Amino acid sequence: MTDTDRSLHASLPAVPLGRTDMRITRVGFGAWAIGGGGWFFGWGAQDDRASIAAIRHALDRGINWIDTAAVYGLGHSEEVVARALRGVPRDARPYVFTKGGLVWDEQDRSAPPRRVGAPASLRREVEASLRRLEVDRIDLYQMHWPPEDGTPLEEYWQVLRDLKKEGKVRAVGLSNHDADQLRLAEMVGHVDTLQPPFSAIRRDAAERILPWCQAHDTGVIVYSPMQSGLLTGRFTAERAARLSADDWRSRVPDFMGDNLTRNLALAEALRPVAARHQTTVAAVAVAWTLAWPGVTGAIVGARAPEQIDDWIAAATLALTPADLDEMAAAIDRTGAGTGPARPPLG
Repeated sequence: MTDTDRSLHASLPAVPLGRTDMRITRVGFGAWAIGGGGWFFGWGAQDDRASIAAIRHALDRGINWIDTAAVYGLGHSEEVVARALRGVPRDARPYVFTKGGLVWDEQDRSAPPRRVGAPASLRREVEASLRRLEVDRIDLYQMHWPPEDGTPLEEYWQVLRDLKKEGKVRAVGLSNHDADQLRLAEMVGHVDTLQPPFSAIRRDAAERILPWCQAHDTGVIVYSPMQSGLLTGRFTAERAARLSADDWRSRVPDFMGDNLTRNLALAEALRPVAARHQTTVAAVAVAWTLAWPGVTGAIVGARAPEQIDDWIAAATLALTPADLDEMAAAIDRTGAGTGPARPPLG
């Protein structure tokens, strides 16, 4: 098995990730939630044993990459990923992607992390992630958000490129950056990847960001393709009302009032498409993001092995033009979210 075509059990197809030497499965394991609770963007308490079992099940199903971040659980997600991968043979290890640029206060772990792009801070973060992940090199290192400490984009992007030249990371990318910021970064050096939010509810990336990435050979790995659970087909208004105070979703408009009603109506409208393909609403929601030109893969979270089985079919599910038309009509009818409702024809 070659390093550039790492598909663990050859059960899922792999595609090129931009201009990098990596080929990734069309779905990857998202490790946000497994960071656990006790921090500002946590999902509440998690069972590390279940998280490790979920990661190993993802590998058994053929997924060949994991996306995490230093800030997830304030370092804990990276540690759980490392524990899950101990003992996995080198030629069977998945690619591990992580992110930096969010700095937390150990004295007040409930406070919102600060967005920091200072070169010395980023270098400290990379070293900390290398230690927590128990690796010598990170496969993809991404700037999590544009910083708010005054560091110019050209400066923090050059730091990431320098880390790549030094061999500490294999590829570098941006997350949550817009098309204008991508253009500015590209003037400094090629943007290997972008990680934007994208789902049938949050569709704005389709307007300018995805076309830019496609035109510049920038790989795109979208996050929250099921909109943090809303498009799984299992979420309900009652469950939204029961979200704990330490679950970040309890504070988000998508999970409240009319927005919640519209979002759940859209999830319900996906059931006929799922039935035709003999699959789940979750798989259809993820496959919808993969149907867009420019999207390389989707980051899909799971906190237990059975959750992976609910959406893994998205990796090979090809939605038809009729499916996409039906979903676009449902988006228009329900009024859920914003952005273009259908991939371009042709």
